[in-house]
Amino acid sequence: MPTFAYNELFAFTESVFQAIGCPEADATLATETLLAADLRGVDSHGVARLVGYVRLWEAGRINAAPRVAVTYETPSTAVVDGDGGLGLVVGPRAMRVAIEKAQQVGTGWVSVKNSNHFGIAGYHAMLPLAHDMIGVAMTNASPLVAPTYSLDRLLGTNPIAVAVPAGEQPDFVLDMATTTAANGKLEIAQRKGLPLPEGWAQTADGRPSTDANAVKDGGALLPLGGATGSHKGYGLGAVVDIFSAVLSGANYGPWVPPFVAFLQPSANPVGQGLGHFFGALRVDAFRPADEFKAHMDNWITTFRQARAVAGQHVLIPGDPERETAAHRLLDGIPLLDAVVQDLQGVGAKFGVQL
Repeated sequence: MPTFAYNELFAFTESVFQAIGCPEADATLATETLLAADLRGVDSHGVARLVGYVRLWEAGRINAAPRVAVTYETPSTAVVDGDGGLGLVVGPRAMRVAIEKAQQVGTGWVSVKNSNHFGIAGYHAMLPLAHDMIGVAMTNASPLVAPTYSLDRLLGTNPIAVAVPAGEQPDFVLDMATTTAANGKLEIAQRKGLPLPEGWAQTADGRPSTDANAVKDGGALLPLGGATGSHKGYGLGAVVDIFSAVLSGANYGPWVPPFVAFLQPSANPVGQGLGHFFGALRVDAFRPADEFKAHMDNWITTFRQARAVAGQHVLIPGDPERETAAHRLLDGIPLLDAVVQDLQGVGAKFGVQL
């Protein structure tokens, strides 16, 4: 599998975003947001999706130069209109609004409408860490998930991310889909020709399936929790949809516009674009930040040192991604041959070489 230096992929991706009309600052921000996924080992949401963003732009479904604006606010809350822009740009700008509100009144909560796919939720949740704040990020997504006992696809993978600052220990960063697996992992299985683990998907008539093409063939992804607990993942995904879209005025449920350009958005939308939800909580609005971070260190150390089953060790949310990022910054980011070919194809379209 070929590997590429982070700086090499950054320059290529930034040039492609500029080629579709993104202002320089937006292209840089979009690239940083997108490549955060590749660095952290979430390959399904990184540069492999660049071609998808370009196709949406070609279909007239992404505004490369949006005027992101606050349309409603109180001292601690806001609704942000993304103007049809890249979620990779809209998301960080909306989180900046949440951070500014938290700086003023202790907490900031922002719901977003009229946006698009925003990369990994963890990137956005981590932005408040530099300000000694806890970050929260959610987004709804293309309806590929069947609620418990449903044959209909009504929800997206609808991730939740929470980032908590620590002191001497690495920060706590939870970033999880509310499905058993994200759709991007099905795409990776398709490229590799591999079957899916049991519990990831069902067929169009509701039977369990290990076929990586099950969702493409009319089936659905399954909520987190499996055969006996999927109602829990369904409930979490529903909360994300409501906070991200019903609250902001974005599309929700089956009306969320699909990420793929070959599927058209609903002819009768109930809102505008795709929705996100962001939160920033100033730690010192609850207790002194240094005191809190010292106790977070103790919490993390206690859990990391827990007795483990044979051959395993207890991880803290964020450990694998942090270790992967450190490794890939040194040794490069591996890309599947199919992804490289896609990127070279889109690069040739704009005269940008990978």
